[in-house]
Amino acid sequence: MLVAFLNGFAQELNTVVFDEKSNQEILIGFCNIEGFTSGSFNNWFQTEYDNYIIDSETLGQINAEMFDSLEITIVLGTWCSDSQREFPRFYKILEYLNFSFDYLTIIAVNREKKAEDTHADRLNIELVPTIIFYNQEKEIGRIIESPEISLEKDMQKILSKL
Repeated sequence: MLVAFLNGFAQELNTVVFDEKSNQEILIGFCNIEGFTSGSFNNWFQTEYDNYIIDSETLGQINAEMFDSLEITIVLGTWCSDSQREFPRFYKILEYLNFSFDYLTIIAVNREKKAEDTHADRLNIELVPTIIFYNQEKEIGRIIESPEISLEKDMQKILSKL
């Protein structure tokens, strides 16, 4: 279980590197929310987070007990406009649902969808962001790049499989 691995060992978080193609700093590797709420990443994160209006009606239809065995991995690129839009929104949804962030893994990748010292290369990531939902360590669904309907409705559809 990845969560146990991350919690059991000291893990470098929120590594910032310079991306020559975009001529800007990006996050790479495992991250936590502090990586997005500080420095230059906070500009886009906070704006999108603050402006997003949650669909509480749809979220109200999700059984909170489903979260007892749910783990989520988000693979994103801080250089990617889709990630800059969807990640803050999704994070706000998880807060609204009182999701335990101990069961959330955030991996920031480079433009080749790679991040050294992570398992991102084994996740078959083609587009970012990719949000992967697991139940008892088995993948039950993904939201890839942007939701089909909305984050809330796509999440509800995935969780209805439980």
